[in-house]
Amino acid sequence: MKAKKIIINAAAVLFLLAAVFFLQELLMPKYMSEIPEGNLIEEYYDEVKKHDVIFIGDCEVFSNVSPVALWEQYGITSYIRGSAQQLVWQSYYLLEETLRYEKPKAVVFNVLAMKYNEPQKEAYNRLTLDGMKLSKQKIGAIKASMMPDEELITYIFPILRYHSRWKELSAEDFKYVFGKKKVSHNGYLMRVDIKPVGYIPKGRMLADYSFGENSYYYLEKMTKLCKDNGIDLILIKSPSVYPYWYPEWDQQMVDFAKENDLTYINFLDIAEDEIGIDYSKDTFDGGLHLNLSGAEKFSAYLGRILSEDFNIPDHRNEEEYKKIWRKKVDFYYAMKEDQERELREYGYLKSYGAAAQTIGDGGQSE
Repeated sequence: MKAKKIIINAAAVLFLLAAVFFLQELLMPKYMSEIPEGNLIEEYYDEVKKHDVIFIGDCEVFSNVSPVALWEQYGITSYIRGSAQQLVWQSYYLLEETLRYEKPKAVVFNVLAMKYNEPQKEAYNRLTLDGMKLSKQKIGAIKASMMPDEELITYIFPILRYHSRWKELSAEDFKYVFGKKKVSHNGYLMRVDIKPVGYIPKGRMLADYSFGENSYYYLEKMTKLCKDNGIDLILIKSPSVYPYWYPEWDQQMVDFAKENDLTYINFLDIAEDEIGIDYSKDTFDGGLHLNLSGAEKFSAYLGRILSEDFNIPDHRNEEEYKKIWRKKVDFYYAMKEDQERELREYGYLKSYGAAAQTIGDGGQSE
């Protein structure tokens, strides 16, 4: 009888845990038809971890760089561990976590996030942190990112945060409760639609142009982490025209790179003349992010630098890599074709988050 009671109690506990897990998965946002960038961090874990280049940062990497274009033109294997308004400390912990899975030859970090010295908003934290697997790095990222009214336990057990979301459940929540469709191409979020750059106001005067101590602290940690692992750290300012990138900010990155023997490239300065970006055709939201044509132009230019200046190898003639990337290329062009079909049919990208831009600007407003 005692053994039977133990079995019954154990079964009851397992059933309870399974029910809680199911409810948590059901109640968590799925980010499918709206805010697809909420899935970017999570998608990495299903990848074959064989990347020579890892990108980290905000929307200026996950919207502006195409790993498939890098593969097709240079045989470079890469992945973007980007997310909306990814803060410097989040980039650091994501990189530290990534090195548990693989060791790239180069890491590319977009420096726009240096403008933020403190946590900004829970909604953006969630888009990065909820997708991370539980680990020492996730705990560190949570502690560094939480707003004053947030609690660590709600990130460990998201059901405590999303328990009231049952009122908002839709068919999408049930459809993707145990598995989501893939939304990115090695972390790149494709958009083929066009919204030209209009008037871009100059940046307002700031009382202090200095980046904060907290941002520098984590950039220095990122630098040390890469050097300790023999990885080239490349700092970039992506060619997005807005938000305004101050000359004073740029000079600080020039100085930091020089002091730490790093490469820093401001692609915004050469976007039109050298890269060939046409801001009347190569952005989908007036200059905050590049569209597919813009991302492919930027990737072609960046790929040459990675190949020639950093000796990133070409794997296009290696069967092991060809098999992996053939599927990625097929998925890439299938999505391109589907997006072009939706533009013709609806006039906007109905299934790709185009109608939901409340968070989709990557948090990069002034």
